[in-house]
Amino acid sequence: MRTLICSICVMFLFVSNIVAQNSPDCRTAIPVCADGQPIMPIVDGGGDIDDFDPDVIRQSGCLEKGSVSSANLENNTSWFVFRAGTGGQVGFDIEALPVTGTTITAEWDFAVYGPYDQTSGQNFCSIIGSGTEPIRCNYEANNTRFTGIGINPENGDVGAPFLKQSQNTYDEWLDVLPGEIYYIFVNNFNTNFDDDAEQFSLTFTGSSVDADQDNALDCTLRDEFLGLDIIACEGDPDITLSALNSPFGPDIATVVWTVDYEDDGVIDATLPGSGPSNAELVVSSPNSGRYFVELTNSFGNDVGDDILITFFGTPVLQEVIVRDDLSDNNIVEIVVANPDGNYEYAINGGEFQDDPVFNNVPPGVNTVIINDKNGCGTTEPIEFLVVGYPKFFTPNADGIHDRWNVYGISTLIDPVVFIFDRYGKLLKQIDETTIGWDGTFNGRPMPSSDYWFRMDYSRDEDGIVVARSVRTHFTLKR
Repeated sequence: MRTLICSICVMFLFVSNIVAQNSPDCRTAIPVCADGQPIMPIVDGGGDIDDFDPDVIRQSGCLEKGSVSSANLENNTSWFVFRAGTGGQVGFDIEALPVTGTTITAEWDFAVYGPYDQTSGQNFCSIIGSGTEPIRCNYEANNTRFTGIGINPENGDVGAPFLKQSQNTYDEWLDVLPGEIYYIFVNNFNTNFDDDAEQFSLTFTGSSVDADQDNALDCTLRDEFLGLDIIACEGDPDITLSALNSPFGPDIATVVWTVDYEDDGVIDATLPGSGPSNAELVVSSPNSGRYFVELTNSFGNDVGDDILITFFGTPVLQEVIVRDDLSDNNIVEIVVANPDGNYEYAINGGEFQDDPVFNNVPPGVNTVIINDKNGCGTTEPIEFLVVGYPKFFTPNADGIHDRWNVYGISTLIDPVVFIFDRYGKLLKQIDETTIGWDGTFNGRPMPSSDYWFRMDYSRDEDGIVVARSVRTHFTLKR
């Protein structure tokens, strides 16, 4: 639905400078582009979520290294997101504007995060909020009304890497590639500790913008006025979706919010909105779904958008599978109850890996830790049991591999192992008290061949998660 329904809507948007609503929440950053029109955001208070929680983020790059070290980062802020349409050089100018008369009371600072791949399924705001360094940043005390990336149009200062107390308010150009996503965080330090509304002008610059203002930054992203799809964590603060960033701006006659909770193409409910003309919708955890809005303005024109919001909780282990394998490895697969998450896994205190399959897992009790890479939680170490077995044995009385048995069988509850030949004839039954099979049947040595076994046992559901065993085979060699 990310398209405008009539060209009149587009004309309405661009007849004058764009006055954007404020989005103080990274998750609902305002999509913007470089079409030659300055963006005029009005910033009016604290954020909806603490993107820079001091209990989590101990260092945020130059955001906390500015000329005034006591700066509070999460108040009178605004978030924007853009997608590069062409490759090349991109910058921007942030200009402080007077609220009334000619007096300028704002001092704007910024940080840029990225580049991100929109197809990766990552929670970009969680990455930003987990302590990642910005790639461009300036938090200096300004002696000019401009700050940004590139060249200061007021005094000609050329952008340079951040240097504390340099009072150079510009950083170096961005070199972007098509399709890359970038987030811009803008903060007003001077009125950081009150809710007084302030306005600034955001204008994109750079050689690629000068060469192709219509495509340098992908303006189709702005049609997604509800923002990029959101990955959030269960228990996160509410998410406020705003239709006021649509091409209609505040000229909204009717608003209809609907939701498809399963994202299966079937609308499940029509929802009430909030705010002027129901232009805002508050989504609370854990109400995952695809949310739609349909707008009509005073001229009778229509526009709509949709956004997918997915809430994740702490991972839940469903089972541990020991795969049948003809090598000497024990191959284990970790299965999470919600397969749609973005997880990493570590066993026995080792390094995390993205692949849920582990090789060479030792028989016996092991532990696994599952981490949600979206920042939604990490499990405590969970015990699981691997019952191993030798893939071959050589009953030749040399004292090496003379008997075949199941490793760890004594740790199971009521285990029984049945050994068969290739035709299904039962040759031996062993349990935890048996020292194993010596390769004979009724006192006669059995020939070199493959043999099958099946093991039955009970599960301790309150303690260890027991890995699932399989009916499989091993080799007798003489």
